[in-house]
Amino acid sequence: MTANHPLLATLRAIVGDANVLTEGDLSAWELDWRKRERGHALAVVRPASTDEVAQVIKACAAAGVSMVPQGGNTGMVVGSTPDASGTQVVLSLTRMHRIRKLDAANLTITVDAGCVLQAIQEACEAQGFLFPLSLAAEGSCTIGGNLGTNAGGTQVVRYGNTRELCLGLEVVTAQGDVWNGLTGLRKDNTGYDLKQLFIGAEGTLGIITAAAFKLFPLPRDTATAWLAIDSPATAVRLLADLQTRFGAALTACELVSDLALALVRRHIPGVQATVPASPWHLLIELSGGGEDGDLRAALAAFLAPALESDDIGDAVLAQSTEQARRLWALRENIGAAEKCEGLSIKHDIAVPISRLAEFLERADRLLHARFPDIRIVAFGHIGDGNLHYNQSKSTAADSAAFLASQPDVDRLVHDLVHELGGSISAEHGIGQLKRQELRRYKSPVEIETMRAIKRVLDPLGLMNPGKVL
Repeated sequence: MTANHPLLATLRAIVGDANVLTEGDLSAWELDWRKRERGHALAVVRPASTDEVAQVIKACAAAGVSMVPQGGNTGMVVGSTPDASGTQVVLSLTRMHRIRKLDAANLTITVDAGCVLQAIQEACEAQGFLFPLSLAAEGSCTIGGNLGTNAGGTQVVRYGNTRELCLGLEVVTAQGDVWNGLTGLRKDNTGYDLKQLFIGAEGTLGIITAAAFKLFPLPRDTATAWLAIDSPATAVRLLADLQTRFGAALTACELVSDLALALVRRHIPGVQATVPASPWHLLIELSGGGEDGDLRAALAAFLAPALESDDIGDAVLAQSTEQARRLWALRENIGAAEKCEGLSIKHDIAVPISRLAEFLERADRLLHARFPDIRIVAFGHIGDGNLHYNQSKSTAADSAAFLASQPDVDRLVHDLVHELGGSISAEHGIGQLKRQELRRYKSPVEIETMRAIKRVLDPLGLMNPGKVL
């Protein structure tokens, strides 16, 4: 590490000595969450305000030093860690965690980019509001990272992904200028919608420092059920029936394979909910503004004929908030349980819901034919067609060796996704891991248009280089 790099003194003058990290264990910033890639930073810089971010960017731009923005570093595609050169500055925004304003009449909240997602949820709930973005990493991921990857989570079927929740942004450009677009307006047609360029761009066009979001009234009634089903095709049919019966009250619809559930049982001992054995499972949630217990009764009435017709082998209908929490813990701990098993090949794909069962049947068949002892863990957000479709071997050592097969596995999976009209990245982003894949499936016109936008907004190529493009 170049401890005497002339830029470091300037950075220390901006954010303070204690917030320019160059020595000691920097793995929390240099190692990606999945522990697949380890970079080497010139420094980790931790600004505490938008003004400090702007000054840091101006200093780095003047020195020709590239920057890697980072929030909670919980990403899946190595999008927020530095390369191995030791020349990049990691710009950690975790000190920027202020909730700036909650406007109850306008149903909006404005927050710093370094706010942990769960802290935003809790602040809203304390005031009687719902911030519906919810995902397994919500206790450590930051809202800036959620915006950077356009995170989805479990409630997209009703509320949409991060892009649809966001009303405005504050962004520091690659030149160090501050664009304040923190409007709380639902309607604003004054020119191009600039915020949409930065959402999902993974910090390659500018640094998001704050955002304004939609809020919703806190639901007064919820109903949660875990269903034992025989196949993804049954899940798709039940989803359609649920949407017809409950409409917007359907908040979540999550598909879980038996193998995914078994990993949670094996590695997360605190998860104690009892659910019936089955090859596939469906976790559903309804929410609304009616009286407590109304939705539970309505869901029970919906499930009764489905149980009699064998569409559902068995069901657990939560009778309390605590029981619902335990059911959700089975779903939300799948990623952590997989991590305990060692490295795996992960696919965050989306296909039309009508073709989801076909994808699983054909992809399983192709992979087992090519890799007879492969282990496939499938789960995800069936309500919006987003599946987490992951492959490994039965032991950690075999899985580590299996990673060499990732190009072949990706080709089988991604070619099928493309054939079915899907996307190779639904909510995790592109980062480094899917950069080459993006070129394969995007048209030359799309790639060149994206490059043109990058050249205009980041002409020196200093914003998170090597990611996305």
